[in-house]
Amino acid sequence: MFASLEFEGQLYMTPHDFIQAVTSDEPKRAKKWRSLSKQELNQILMETPPVWKGSSKLFRNLNEKGVISYTEYLFLLCILTKPHAGFRIAFNMFDTDGNEMVDKKEFLVLQEIFRKKNEKREKRGDEEKRAMLRLQLYGYHTPTNSVLKTEGEDLVPRSYWDTLRRSTSQALFSDLAERADDITSSSDTTLLVHFFGKKGKAELNFEDFYRFMDNLQTEVLEIEFLSYSNGMNTISEEDFAHILLRYTNVENTSSYLENMRGSIPEEKGITFEEFRSFFQFLNNLEDFTIAMQMYNFASRSIGQDEFKRAVYVATGVKLSPHLVNTVFKIFDVDRDDQLSYKEFIGIMKDRLNRGFRGYKPIQRYTTFKSCVRKELYSR
Repeated sequence: MFASLEFEGQLYMTPHDFIQAVTSDEPKRAKKWRSLSKQELNQILMETPPVWKGSSKLFRNLNEKGVISYTEYLFLLCILTKPHAGFRIAFNMFDTDGNEMVDKKEFLVLQEIFRKKNEKREKRGDEEKRAMLRLQLYGYHTPTNSVLKTEGEDLVPRSYWDTLRRSTSQALFSDLAERADDITSSSDTTLLVHFFGKKGKAELNFEDFYRFMDNLQTEVLEIEFLSYSNGMNTISEEDFAHILLRYTNVENTSSYLENMRGSIPEEKGITFEEFRSFFQFLNNLEDFTIAMQMYNFASRSIGQDEFKRAVYVATGVKLSPHLVNTVFKIFDVDRDDQLSYKEFIGIMKDRLNRGFRGYKPIQRYTTFKSCVRKELYSR
């Protein structure tokens, strides 16, 4: 829907396309694929800044001057819902040799997992259409040999006891690392050049990886906030409600908005820091849910002070009293100044499926762990 570029049969997004895909329900105008020549692609990649020059305006600055593959698109979507505490786990999953650096081959290993998982889900049907889809998404005409096992050969994994001392993720990825030489990329992309340089020889350290992930989350939130703020330092409580309900499965959002309007007579506004803190909390929603279940929250309601304290204890995120009050006014449909599991967490779990609304085949990719573990344990 959002890809606008094509090179040698494979479709790509520009950074602008990606931002549209995660902030809009559909393209603002019909997309027509523009074919790139090798010279045009090289020119785009030549203008890609190195990772140490990254910022929370990277995608906006690149705009149309960049190419993002389908597997990179899935990876970037995973980042948007990853809590900061999980950035180290994500980095370790890439760092298969445990040298605290990620090189290009290690990065491509995880991309191959995305490919193979999608191929396994392909339904039988018109082989010609399936072949065209593989070309458009992955850049090859026929299914590649599995990176996990080559035809007629049993894969002998490296000793898990040797690697388990470092981390479970590296143990799981050890056999993949041994076959990294078999993984090829159809062409370089903006993300590969940004991470590993124009020659592909640079390595990515954790600090740069963390900064990239944090900047991407911040950039998308800034874009959503600015689309409602009209140049002001705050957005209205009603606009905040619109953004929260945007990707949920709530059919009658007007009832939530009416509920909030009647409960907040005087508009104070939501600052960007408040806005960002709430979405940082949502990225930790799984930890919060577990903590609340321990206190039997799933079967009872809680008040504002209890909610605010529980958020901080479970996730480390501090929410302002005004922000908590606004959330309660939006979701407290029975107006008892209490929030139930059904009223809040059930709806907010839908909100984390940003970019996947109505696209059930790949909803499992909305957290980084599920991107990986299903493939690993299916072996």
